[in-house]
Amino acid sequence: MSTSENSADTLLSVRDVKTYFFQDEGTVKAVDGASFDVKKGKTLGIVGESGCGKSVTTQSILRLVEKPGRIVHGEIFLRKEGGEEIDLVKLAPNGPEMRAIRGGEIGLVFQEPMTSFSPVHTIGGQITEAIMLHKNVDKKEARKIGIEALRSVGIPKPERRIDEYSFELSGGLRQRAMISVALSCSPRLLIADEPTTALDVTTQAQILDLLRRLQNENGMAIMLITHNLGVVAEMADDVVVMYLGRVVEEGPVDDIFHNPLHPYTKALLESIPSIDSQPRVKLPTISGAIPHPYNRPAGCPFHPRCASRIEGRCDAGEPRLAASGDRQKVSCFLYDSEGRKE
Repeated sequence: MSTSENSADTLLSVRDVKTYFFQDEGTVKAVDGASFDVKKGKTLGIVGESGCGKSVTTQSILRLVEKPGRIVHGEIFLRKEGGEEIDLVKLAPNGPEMRAIRGGEIGLVFQEPMTSFSPVHTIGGQITEAIMLHKNVDKKEARKIGIEALRSVGIPKPERRIDEYSFELSGGLRQRAMISVALSCSPRLLIADEPTTALDVTTQAQILDLLRRLQNENGMAIMLITHNLGVVAEMADDVVVMYLGRVVEEGPVDDIFHNPLHPYTKALLESIPSIDSQPRVKLPTISGAIPHPYNRPAGCPFHPRCASRIEGRCDAGEPRLAASGDRQKVSCFLYDSEGRKE
C-alpha cells in the first residue's frame, strides 16, 4: 500500500508498522501495527501514557531504532517534493539516502535538549555541522545560516549565543536552540517529541507559539508527540491515540475532544482538570497500569483496565481499527464493523 491510495496532501504515511525489541527475557512489541497519516502543512498530535510506543514510533520513522530493536513489518512512505514516494523501511538506516532525509526532509526536536546537545561543543558548532551535512555551503556560510536560524526562533543576540555551550543557556533557550537545529535545513516535516517537557508554563506557551508561527511561515507539517492533552488541544489538527504500541483511535482534534469513542480516550480526557471541576473532589483515574511489556494481555490490550469491557469477547480477540462516521476511526468491540455503537 502506498500513499497514492490516500489524498495528495499526505506527506507521510505509516502503514502497519511493527517495531520489536528482541531480548533474552522475551520480545518487547514497542510498536505493534501502527498506521496513520501526516498531512502537508498540518499538525498531527500523537498521545498516550508513557510506555505506549510514541517515541519508538518516531525512532522507527527516522530509522533510529537501536539494537536489539528492529522494524519487523510495515511500510513508511514519504512523499518527496516531486510527488515520488519512498518507503523509508527499505532504506539502510545509515545509508546516504536516509541520512539526507533525516535532518533534511524530516527535522527532530528531541525530548530533552540538555542531553541532546553535546556539552563539549558550542551550540554554533553543532548547528553548522548539521547545515554543512545537508547543504552545499562552506563553514562561513553555514555560520551565517546558523545565526539566522537562532534569530528566527527568538534567541536574543544570536551572534554571541552561537558561540556558547548548551549549559550556558536556560531551559527555554536550549529548547529554542534545539528547534533552530531542526529547522536549519528547512524540513518539510518537524517531529517534536515532548517539546515542552520540564519547562514552566510561560515558557511552554512561548515554545508552542514559536512552533505555530514557524509552521505558518514555512508551511511545514508537525508531528507532535506528547502526553499533554492541553498541548494537543491547542496545537493539533488531527489526533492519534496510542496504547501499547497500537492506534486505538484517530480523528480531527475537535471530534476526539468532543466525541471520544474509545474507552481509553474517554478515560484520558476525564482525568484532565477543567474550569468546571468540583473543588476538593478527586479527578477520575484510569484503573491499573500499563501491562509489563513481557506480559501483554490476550485480546484487546486495554481490556484489563476497561470499565466497559465485554467478558468473553474483549479478552479473546483483538479489535481492528475501523472507520466510525466520516472522520474518526476506533479500535473497539463496543462498535460494529461500520463504527456504530452496538
